[in-house]
Order: sequence, then C-alpha cells, then structure tokens
Amino acid sequence: MASGLAHADAGKARPSVKLSTTEAAKGADVTVTGQGWRPGALLMLLVCGQSDPDHGVIGGTNSCANADGQAVTTDAKGSFSKVLPAAPPPKPCPCVVHVATVQGEQALVDSELRITGHPVAPLPTEAGEGRLAVLAEPHLDGSGSLLTWFGAPPARTLVFTVGNLGAAPVKDPVFELGTAHGVFAPQWEERQWKGTIGPGQKAEIKLDFELSPGAHGDYQVSLRYAKKLLATEPWGVDRPWGVTLFWILLCLVVPAAVFRIGMAVVDRLRPRDPRGPRRPGPARHRGVRLPEVTLRLPRRVRAPDERTARIPAPGPGQGDAPPRTTAALPWFAPDSAPSENHPNRPHRSTTKGNP
Repeated sequence: MASGLAHADAGKARPSVKLSTTEAAKGADVTVTGQGWRPGALLMLLVCGQSDPDHGVIGGTNSCANADGQAVTTDAKGSFSKVLPAAPPPKPCPCVVHVATVQGEQALVDSELRITGHPVAPLPTEAGEGRLAVLAEPHLDGSGSLLTWFGAPPARTLVFTVGNLGAAPVKDPVFELGTAHGVFAPQWEERQWKGTIGPGQKAEIKLDFELSPGAHGDYQVSLRYAKKLLATEPWGVDRPWGVTLFWILLCLVVPAAVFRIGMAVVDRLRPRDPRGPRRPGPARHRGVRLPEVTLRLPRRVRAPDERTARIPAPGPGQGDAPPRTTAALPWFAPDSAPSENHPNRPHRSTTKGNP
C-alpha cells in the first residue's frame, strides 16, 4: 500500500489515502480508502498524469482523466472507501490518484499509481508552480455602468504584482480566481496569464472577471496559484436599482392597462338604452344617475304699491263685481298724471246705467 502526502494546515489532522494496489492495468479497478478527512465532505477522485506526490498535479486538471473520475462523501468519522478505475490520463506517467475536496476548506492528497502499458516521461524541468509570490496588495480596477444599474453582470479587473522566488522561469502561469458571496465557499475559475517571469523578476498581472447578472451584496475575491492562496480582496456590489424601478413601474402600469381594457369591454357589452341615444355629456362613464327633479317654488305675492289707486265701489245696479285696482304708469309722476278732461285722452264712461 502506498500512502500519499497530505497538503493540509499544520496542527490539524492530516487526511490520508491508501490504494488497494500501487500498479494496475489500464481500466482495472483500484479501491481507494481514506481517513482523517472532514466529516460529510464531498471529495473528487481522479487519475492524473505528469504528477507525483512531491510536486502535485503539474498540469492541473487538464492532466487528469476527468471523464472517469468518481465522487464520494465522507462519513461522520471522516473516512471513505471508493472503487476507481485506473483510466489512462491524457498525460504520460508518473501518475497519481488525486483526491481533493470540492467545497469548503481546501484539502488534497496525491497517492502514486503505476499504470501498466501507459507511457512514462520525465517531469518538466521548468515547473515553476508554487514559486510565485504576491509582492504588493492586490486591488480591483474598474467601475459600474448604466447597464449594471439595470442588472448587467458586474465586471472588474484584479490587478496584482507577483515575483518569481525560484531558480527556474515560470511560463504562462495559470491562476485561479474565486468569488464568494457571504458565507458560501468560493467558486474557482482558471485564468491563464500569457508571459514568462524569470528568476528574481516581477510582473504586474491583470485578470478580468465578472459576476452573474443581477448580483449584489458583499463579495470576496480570492487569488490562488498552485493550490496556494495568495491574496483576498473584498468587493461590495451595489444593488441594481434600475431593476427595482422597472418592477415598480410594471406593477403600476399593468393594473391600469387591465382596468382600461376591462372598462372598454364592459362598455361594449352592456345593453343599450331602448329610448335612443343619450344626450352628449361631459363624461361617458358616470355613476348613479339621479332622476330629474323639478323644483316648484311658491309664487311671490307682491305687496300693493303705494301708488295704486282704488276704484270707487260700484253704484246701484252694477252688481257685485270685485273691485279693481289700476296701477299708475311708471313714467308719470303721481302729480303729473293726465286728467280726465285731457284733450288727447278719449272719453270713457266709468259707470254703468243710463247714459
């Protein structure tokens, strides 16, 4: 049985991995058992080429048989047992069984495995992974735009300076960027930088990345190289208030449009008045129509005018006719009214009886 080296923090129980055999034919089953892992942790098991327990997986997951990988969850004691086929990796041996956690705290173990019939090649001499170090505090460059205010993916550029502390140059290093929201574990993505960093040299590296559409809140951006955490940077993403404004307007416009459509349908389907069309009015849709009411006011009794003259009571033989009153003409003064004998006034008898 071959035991791999565990890459874990000092002072903690180191996870370990054991193989049922150290050499297997292509496609043969190999039982992988492990102990000392975090209880309930999800692990990924891969057969990787161009690797060894001392240097790790040099080419990353591109050197592994990813299609034949297996996943397993540890029990309450942090142990597991899983059958893994010895699938030939895309890179030549030396090969390892690579066991690593998928979520949460990072932990991994590489255990050596020889695959019969698979080609073997020496490891690259310029393997500079793990020799880079961050020399200056990284920072995020960039700002939001109007589209971000309406829910477009927020994008930034992580700018940092690294130096090569090793004796061999590092060519086209592959970094890992992780974004974590709140208490969730970071989601890692590989970013390759094109260039060569010689021994003792430094270089400024800029890596672009973006979040999902509509993302907001407190995020943490992490930088990792060769499974080693180099730096972390907090990032507060503003809420896309344009989306909130859009939903508020939508909640106001849609009910108003539905109401207008409903009123138009009701107006078209309601029965018409058989007495004929209505009189045109200022408003088509009115409430309760009150019946027309005609107000009849009492006739005002006019007081007798001071200038009213009474006709003398009728004489004998004139009957019981009611007395009549004659109002003075308004354009004559009381003293200037024409007399009975005025030459321009016709003579009229005011009494009945004998002539």
